[in-house]
Amino acid sequence: MDTESTYSGYSYYSGRSRGSHRHGERTRDRDRHKSRNKDSRSEKSVTINSPPAEPLLGDSSVRGGEQVQDDNWGETTTAVTGTSEHSLSQEDIVRITKDLEDSVGLDCRRYFTLTLAVVMGLLVFLTPVAFLVLPHLLWPEKLQSCGTACEGLFISVAFKLLILLLAVWALFFRSPRAGLPRVFVFRALLAVLVLLFVMSYWLFYGVRILDTQDDNYQGIVQYAVSLVDALLFIHYLAIVLLELRQLQPCFSVCVMRSTDGEKRHYNLGQLSIQRAALAILEHYYCDFPVHNPALLSASKSRAAKHLAGLKVYNVDGEFPAALADGPGNNAAAGMAHSQSRAMIAAAARRRDTSHNELYYEDAEHERRVRKRKARLVVAVEEAFTHIKRMQEEEQKKTPVDVMDPREAAQAIFPSMARALQKYLRTTKQQHCHSMESIQQHLAFCITNNMTPKAFLESYLSAGPTLQYSRSHWLARQWTLISDASVTSGLSDGCVFQLKCVDFSLVVTTKKIPYIQMSEEYIDPKSHKFVLRLQSETSV
Repeated sequence: MDTESTYSGYSYYSGRSRGSHRHGERTRDRDRHKSRNKDSRSEKSVTINSPPAEPLLGDSSVRGGEQVQDDNWGETTTAVTGTSEHSLSQEDIVRITKDLEDSVGLDCRRYFTLTLAVVMGLLVFLTPVAFLVLPHLLWPEKLQSCGTACEGLFISVAFKLLILLLAVWALFFRSPRAGLPRVFVFRALLAVLVLLFVMSYWLFYGVRILDTQDDNYQGIVQYAVSLVDALLFIHYLAIVLLELRQLQPCFSVCVMRSTDGEKRHYNLGQLSIQRAALAILEHYYCDFPVHNPALLSASKSRAAKHLAGLKVYNVDGEFPAALADGPGNNAAAGMAHSQSRAMIAAAARRRDTSHNELYYEDAEHERRVRKRKARLVVAVEEAFTHIKRMQEEEQKKTPVDVMDPREAAQAIFPSMARALQKYLRTTKQQHCHSMESIQQHLAFCITNNMTPKAFLESYLSAGPTLQYSRSHWLARQWTLISDASVTSGLSDGCVFQLKCVDFSLVVTTKKIPYIQMSEEYIDPKSHKFVLRLQSETSV
């Protein structure tokens, strides 16, 4: 029953008119209640009908183009007139244009970085070869003969360059995991160091060898060998800075999802804020359950329902137009202030009993979930009893209709579809599982000879985010929000956010404390015991 807060001023309504007004309100409420009951009964009578002319596992994505899988995949399709779901507003066009610009910028940045890395790699690997070849091309008649030791250095240079090539390929030329907002500081420093190092070698080579046309070819070969050795040491430095430095845990981070409060803790090493954010996102997709905004709408709808039940009536009607200026504004402001205070007071009175409503709503929801779960388990177990894996000998003896896993899934799916759909609706998971994905999972379980319990595990409990379709969890872009520079390292008390469209991840950093351990030696021979007997004991 709605709570009504009535303001009475200079009222000209009679008692009869007020009674007829309230009677009309009750009549309209009763009519709306009856219509809602009719609608709910009509919804409960919907049956599952699959089209006979099409297979259940038809490729809806191919047939429907860009159509999105409907949540009501277990019921008959009803056409509803209204705005087309393919219509585009001005905001949609702006958003699509922005996404295209962002994707073009990311692609250009990625290809530019790759091109720069390839050019620098060619410069590094061709420099020792150029040191050995240029004397033979510019002054071959002045060069001294290369002895046995010089020829052995050729083999050393060749194998060291091969080792360096494989090491650089393994460390640097890997597919990028993400696009970071800022440059990686250590990688940029290593690139600058290599560039300065190679340019210094070229400068020395040009001044001391090219200008003087040195005839000691063995010395030139040893100079090239020293360059390759130095490049190998720089690569070792890159392994220490990029890979080994972050292995030792130094910080404990707490990651909390802003919408439902889901929380996880991770240990990280010496990382910058942007690389720590990347590591957290990699853990998020594997450890956090999928974000389900439907579970968050219950509290919002409950609060909206409480506020919607409050009605404020102004029995005096609107203010006359003559009072629109001057004192009329003060009167209107006072009336609005009084209405707001009455709304707050009525909401406080209803809040005293709202916990009872919440308790009974949760109890009713748990009862419905248990009921739907029991029906679903029975339906799936009965459906799995209708199929049997045939051995090769049985296929030769009995000429029966043999089905592959896809056809078997299509055959037994209708018997469990309604129970599964009701359970998913009750637990608000219907948008996470389409009919196509359920049938594919059913065919997978049949192929691998899994039990009904193994099939139901994906629907009875929320799994990690990567378990679901990419359309449900793949964020176009994450935004890193931090007070400090994202290239600075983690520190004690550092807080930053990872924000996407629907929610954000709030990350809090704590430094792992220094642990002081001491040793205490206990002689094994000191473990001696005496049995103490008392008169009250039964021994």
